[in-house]
Order: sequence, then structure tokens, then C-alpha cells
Amino acid sequence: MGNINWLEKLGWNEDQIEELRFTGYAYIRQGKYDIALDFFKALTVLNPNDIYDAQTLGAIYVQLDQSEDAIKALENALKLEGDHTPTLINLCKALFVAKKMDEGLKLAEILKKDKNPMISSQAKALLLAFSPPKKKDAD
Repeated sequence: MGNINWLEKLGWNEDQIEELRFTGYAYIRQGKYDIALDFFKALTVLNPNDIYDAQTLGAIYVQLDQSEDAIKALENALKLEGDHTPTLINLCKALFVAKKMDEGLKLAEILKKDKNPMISSQAKALLLAFSPPKKKDAD
């Protein structure tokens, strides 16, 4: 199935892809992630090299608490563009939800130094939320 050019088979072009994407984002804005999921699953089949569709699919899985699917989708997105920080921060969230604390903490430590304040502040918040409590010194 991966070798079929579905856009060609369907006779579709970028206009139809944009309509699907627009509709999927509309459902995301409404918080209807379960509906948006189907749109972005379709988009990643129709347009497999689009980093944003792949990353959005992973982010939707994060919202639906489907951490293993999220990790898989986000790792696929990272294959398209390895240092895409929005994908990395979503992967970090998915790792924490999947109880893969060590991996999540390592990634959050890296991302807290990111130049983009939105990424670094989210990473810092994740570190605060998921870091183990510090031991108090015995007096």
C-alpha cells in the first residue's frame, strides 16, 4: 500500500489536500480530536512526506492519550525532518504519558535550551511536572 500514489489514483491535487487539512484543523479547534484523527490519518497516506500532517497526527494521538500511537507517528514525522522542535516537544509529552520517564526527561532537558521560547517554556513545564521530587537533606 505504501507504493501507491493515492493522489494520482484519485485524480486529486493540492486543492483537495488543503480541503481535508482545513477540515481536520477545524475539528481540532473544536476539540473533536477523534474526528480530526481520521482526517490526518488520511492525509498522511495521501501526502506521506508532509512533516506538518505527520506531526499533527502524532499531536492528535497525544490529545487522545494514545501514547504508543503518538510515539510511532511522531517518530515517523522526525524521519522527515529530524530537528523539528514542535514534533520533539509532542514526542516528549507522549513519552511521559507512556511512562517512559527517563527518555522524556532527557528530551525535555535538551528542549529546555531551545531558542524558541514556546518550546523551551513547554519543556521546562514538563520537567517541573514529571521530574522526580528532590530528596531533602537529613538535618
